[in-house]
Amino acid sequence: MGMKYKKIKPHQIENYLNKNYTVIGVAGPMAAGKNYICNLLEQKGWYSIDADLLVHNAINKASQLIFETFGELAEKKGLIIKNSDGSINRRNLGQLLFSDSTLLQKQESIVYPIITKDIEEIISKNQKVILNATLLYKTPDLLSRCQALLFVNAPFVKRYFRAKKRDILPFKQIIRRFYSQKNLLKNYKTALQNSDTQIILIKN
Repeated sequence: MGMKYKKIKPHQIENYLNKNYTVIGVAGPMAAGKNYICNLLEQKGWYSIDADLLVHNAINKASQLIFETFGELAEKKGLIIKNSDGSINRRNLGQLLFSDSTLLQKQESIVYPIITKDIEEIISKNQKVILNATLLYKTPDLLSRCQALLFVNAPFVKRYFRAKKRDILPFKQIIRRFYSQKNLLKNYKTALQNSDTQIILIKN
C-alpha cells in the first residue's frame, strides 16, 4: 500500500482532509507551528488533544517512579529535579533526559502507557479528534488510529526564535532538542510505510 503525500500551505488544509476522517495526527519538530495548525482545525469543529499537556499529567502521576529512576543521577550532574513542594522540576529533568537518548527512552517507557490510556479515553468521547503530538510515531497504537498525519515544518531560524521566545531556553539546549528531532519525518515515513494513512506536509 503506497502512501499519499501532499505539500500544502496552512490555509489549504481543509481541502485535503477527507470528510469522513475522525482522527488525525499533527506532528513536526519543536516550534514548527503545530499549535497554530490545531487552532485552525478547532475553528472547524475538531477537538484537539495537546499531548504535551498529557505528558505533564503523566509525569505528575508517575512522579515518584521518576524520582526513584533519575533522582540520583540528576544529583550527580548538579541538577535538582524535585522542587521544594515535591513536584518535578521539568526544565532540569528535560536537561538531563535530552543529554542521553537512553535516559529519554527510559522516561518514555514510564509515561507513554499513561498517555496512551488517557488519549484513548478522550477519542472515545469525541467525533473528530486531532492528536497534537511531536513523537506520535513512538506510540504505534495511537498512530494507527490516524487517517491522516499533518507534518508541520518551518525554517530553522524561524523555529529557533520561536523556541527562544516561548520557552526561554539557552541556545545549547534549544539546539540539542532540534538535533534530537532531525530524523522526525523519516521516522514517520518508516512507521507508516505499510499504512493507508495520508501524510500531508505543511510549510508554516
